[in-house]
Amino acid sequence: MQNISFKRHRFPPEIIRHAVWLYARFTLSYRDVEDLLAERGLNVSYETARRWFLKFGRPIARNLSSTRPTPSDYCHLDEMVIVISGKQHFLWRAADNEGEVLDFLVQRKRNARAALKLMRELLKKQGWAPTRIITDKLRSYHAAFRMLGLTAEHIDNKRSNNRAENSHQPVRRRERKMQRFKSPGSAQRFLNIQSAAYNTFYSQRHLINRPTFKRYRAEAFDVWENAAAAV
Repeated sequence: MQNISFKRHRFPPEIIRHAVWLYARFTLSYRDVEDLLAERGLNVSYETARRWFLKFGRPIARNLSSTRPTPSDYCHLDEMVIVISGKQHFLWRAADNEGEVLDFLVQRKRNARAALKLMRELLKKQGWAPTRIITDKLRSYHAAFRMLGLTAEHIDNKRSNNRAENSHQPVRRRERKMQRFKSPGSAQRFLNIQSAAYNTFYSQRHLINRPTFKRYRAEAFDVWENAAAAV
């Protein structure tokens, strides 16, 4: 984990971290972040909040990802349509059976080559092969798995893939709030930061009691503060 330098910034690190957290954690615009900070007596423009997010969001996301525990070896794969600059793209997404986002990739195609690229990125990032993979009926997954020689159990049942389907909901809300992504690169950069914050603060609240949830939330805030620690 690397420390992050906030030198030569007029505002203290605590305010910058809070602004980045607000935008990464909630479905807000930069102007919403500006208003929330103004309510606390902080004169920060939405453009400043945008620059903070772009500059500090990526190193914070890397630190958050480096501290995550090993995810489940059950992998759910799915793809959703997004429109960028008037052209159709596909957001390929991998999640485990507990809802943690494992990887994602913005691509122009919905074919075996795209599925193969997603799986290669996922295997490289995780460092291990899943024991069970759940997808929809898209035949491209079968072709990609054959090319990679994966021996994991493959379930291609759309109803069994609700975990990946549900993982698209936060992205769809952000897409509407941002009035669509502006480029594949900007979408990839934003989702990298957003998914790291999502994984840190996500919990299945319906499965845990209130004291456990309070403890989990306090730990999540500690992880965020450590990931955004200043030098």
